[in-house]
Amino acid sequence: MSAPIFTTLGCRLNAYETEAMKRLADEAGVGDAVVINTCAVTAEAVRKARQEIRRLRRENPEARVIVTGCAAQIDPDSFAAMDEVDAVIGNTEKMSPDTWAGLSNGFIGDTEKVQVNDIMSVTETAGHLIDGFGTRSRAYVQVQNGCDHRCTFCIIPYGRGNSRSVPAGVVVDQVKRLVQKGFNEVVLTGVDLTSWGADLPGTPRLGDLVMRLLRLTDVPRLRISSIDSIEADDNLMLAIATEPRLMPHLHLSLQHGDDLILKRMKRRHLRDDAIAFAEEARKLRPGITFGADIIAGFPTETEAHFENSLKLVEDCHLTWLHVFPYSARPGTPAAKIPSRVDGKVIKDRAARLRAAGDAAVLRHLAAQQGAEHRILMESPDMGRTEQFTEVDFAAPQAEGSIVTATITGVSGNRLTA
Repeated sequence: MSAPIFTTLGCRLNAYETEAMKRLADEAGVGDAVVINTCAVTAEAVRKARQEIRRLRRENPEARVIVTGCAAQIDPDSFAAMDEVDAVIGNTEKMSPDTWAGLSNGFIGDTEKVQVNDIMSVTETAGHLIDGFGTRSRAYVQVQNGCDHRCTFCIIPYGRGNSRSVPAGVVVDQVKRLVQKGFNEVVLTGVDLTSWGADLPGTPRLGDLVMRLLRLTDVPRLRISSIDSIEADDNLMLAIATEPRLMPHLHLSLQHGDDLILKRMKRRHLRDDAIAFAEEARKLRPGITFGADIIAGFPTETEAHFENSLKLVEDCHLTWLHVFPYSARPGTPAAKIPSRVDGKVIKDRAARLRAAGDAAVLRHLAAQQGAEHRILMESPDMGRTEQFTEVDFAAPQAEGSIVTATITGVSGNRLTA
């Protein structure tokens, strides 16, 4: 019996959950299977999922093909209808030992081909914590799942369910174990990270969790992934200002730079809110860098609207951009807006945003020449600064170690030391 083959599409959280599924499948004795963990963030992501399913079936004609993830959760019947697919399991079911035990016992049969329950009824997100997922230098800890907000372009709440949080004590215990295993950096992840705690007793905030982790563990570097800046609480800002072990890099879920488009997206912030947050964070922590998600070509977006997004790169001092050309996602309110932007225009605007991002990266790199940085080594010859900038080393270093080095130059989109 051969070990299952796992393929992950989409976000870091999906990759985290794939590691949990590998463990569950191994414990249940599942073999001769191909498992595709799908993404549903765009229509293109769903198309790629189907393409990957067909490819893996061709390459593994005798294996059982099991499809899970957000695309499978949202539209299970369409995946079950594919000739290549043997089973479809939901985002809750994929984390259940019982599911994998059932899959290990021969096969579940046509009547149980689809095992997908109502994700909105799920109220917990624990039980599959993984010690050490990531690289030998960096570990990822899922502290939150789901989202209570309903941005008009986004289908993810219907794949992930409502927001739910891992209790702080559970997170603290896991981070302590990771530190004992030698990890020098821990990254907190979630679907809507700044909503952490809203469903817990006393409704703590993300900043409370960050301060608690820094107080109760010896983790050398704590990093938080994508946040919604409008939900940044006082303790999070305090941690940014006073805690050197909290890394000075934040990825912001901005999505656009024009107030009218932000309202049509049903975002909770306006342009000035984003700028004010970035200014405050830079004042509290000089040298902090920002990444950001920005969508180009949302329905009704004019050139003037787009220019406001373009200017946001400079106004917020953004460095690392994730640019998404808008594509209509069936099932979302935005897909029903009739005033679509021409595809060529969307492509052009996305390219202009990426060019602005590339220029921002080059400015950031140039400003680091001669600076001294503490760099976490991801491999013997490449590490990352606290601001998440990649650094190439001329001489090999110990993987997983934190090295203090002076920046000597720039090579492409990386620093050299």
